[in-house]
Amino acid sequence: MTQPVAASVALDGGVRTADLAAGQEPVFAPSRGFWGHVGHRLVRDPVAMAAGAVILLVILVAVLSPWITPMDPYKGSMLRRLRPLGDATYWLGSDELGRDMMSRLMLGARLSLFIGVTPVLIAFVIGSALGILAGYVGGWTNTILMRTIDVFFAFPSVLLAIALSGALGAGIFNSIVSLTCVFVPQIARVAESVTTGIRRRDYIDAAKLSGASALTIMRVQVLGNVIGPIFVYATSLISVSMILASGLSFLGLGVRPPEPEWGLMLNTLRTAIYVNPAVAALPGLCIFIVSISFNLFSDGLRNAMEVRQ
Repeated sequence: MTQPVAASVALDGGVRTADLAAGQEPVFAPSRGFWGHVGHRLVRDPVAMAAGAVILLVILVAVLSPWITPMDPYKGSMLRRLRPLGDATYWLGSDELGRDMMSRLMLGARLSLFIGVTPVLIAFVIGSALGILAGYVGGWTNTILMRTIDVFFAFPSVLLAIALSGALGAGIFNSIVSLTCVFVPQIARVAESVTTGIRRRDYIDAAKLSGASALTIMRVQVLGNVIGPIFVYATSLISVSMILASGLSFLGLGVRPPEPEWGLMLNTLRTAIYVNPAVAALPGLCIFIVSISFNLFSDGLRNAMEVRQ
């Protein structure tokens, strides 16, 4: 009598098991698909997962900070100013006004993340729309949009952000507007480049022949194929956005006192660097850790999305 034989068949990038028994049809396990492979490769990247864990931890601290801070981050005491690290009351020391550094760092994560992530999200939406429109339509539309965007590339990002914030005035909203204006041209340029690369593909021509409108083609066929590279590039800009936002606050063009924000805390603690340098460096250390975490996670996401290569 013939015995059932178990065979493994590789198909569509996944491993499917078929029971080839007499009178039995092969039964295949479902494949993952593109995004399934991206997630599978991403979770197997220890560096990206470690960076993602740091980002998730910072987000949780930022969200829960109003309820988990050990002390009032706004209440100070001139008798307890500039306490060192490891103090019995202030574990991470105190600032120049005697306020608990741990509480202010935890609460400051909210504004630092908000000002760092929000401009990139807004620029991602606006820049993607402009880039896809310019890349798909082409012609004079592409020329006008891209040459206008090229004007912003004539200025370094830091100087452009400072100039716009200086013209608009200090404040959280104005900082977000100025940083958004910095990142929209960069994302639009990437979106236009990848859209131009797929504009002549067969499935785009097939959609045109089927009678689909240009808006429908851009929304369905084009957007679905270019959103990945644009999103990966946008995630890499979050670290730059956080550094620029902290720089604006350091220069007095961002968050205003007494709100805790890492860049503003660096500014207020700069005079204490010779008295208590460890405490004065804590906000900068937080900016560095979160920025490098976003960079590493973005690199891991980009590597995971290169499945087809």
